Amino acid sequence: MLPLRDDVPSSRVPIVTVTLIVLNAIIFIQELMLGPHLEEALFNWAIVPARYTGGGDSSLIGLALPFFSSMFLHGGWIHLIGNMWILWIFGDNVEDRIGHGKFLLLYLFSGIAAGGLHIITNANSVVPTIGASGAVAGVMGAYMRFFPHARVHTVIPPFFFGPIFDLPAIIFLGWWLLLQFFNGAMSLAARGDYGGVAWWAHVGGFIFGMIAAGRKKAPTRYRNETPYWG
Repeated sequence: MLPLRDDVPSSRVPIVTVTLIVLNAIIFIQELMLGPHLEEALFNWAIVPARYTGGGDSSLIGLALPFFSSMFLHGGWIHLIGNMWILWIFGDNVEDRIGHGKFLLLYLFSGIAAGGLHIITNANSVVPTIGASGAVAGVMGAYMRFFPHARVHTVIPPFFFGPIFDLPAIIFLGWWLLLQFFNGAMSLAARGDYGGVAWWAHVGGFIFGMIAAGRKKAPTRYRNETPYWG
């Protein structure tokens, strides 16, 4: 399912969301400029589970830094655009709900939680893990907690030009989370050390975002405000 937009207007410009999107784009362009040195750079700055479970760099910086740097690295244009599109749709409303500073913390710590669960579920993997999807999943989890009854305008591939389905956020995001669990379980059953989608990172980020959002309810006034559409 591909979300197009939601129906929740924001009352202020999502400064942090826009900054994160721009920053991810700039870093990706820098990746492209590395040429033959890209593979080495990705290995150094990505999360490699075996680095944490099987020795290697034991310095605090060497172990901690990839949890942050890996969030800003992407493996291709589709990878980048997909993550940033989801961040744009859901990030502005969550940022509006909790404020700029708390939103940034939510994003970063969701990414850290995602990386931690990925290491636990892929302990012996030597495949570098990159991408903002774990952090973005945390934003999605918070969104579902804050705006469960918001409407998400959705198309289902390969029908990119319609029809458009108007789904409650709790259905759209709940189904997305269920798919991550299912595919994550299948990946554990396969027991192969292959590259691909870090399903459990998505699950870890999403659950962290839900927990961090707490039990606050979305304000009932949002539908009457001038929107910055996500």
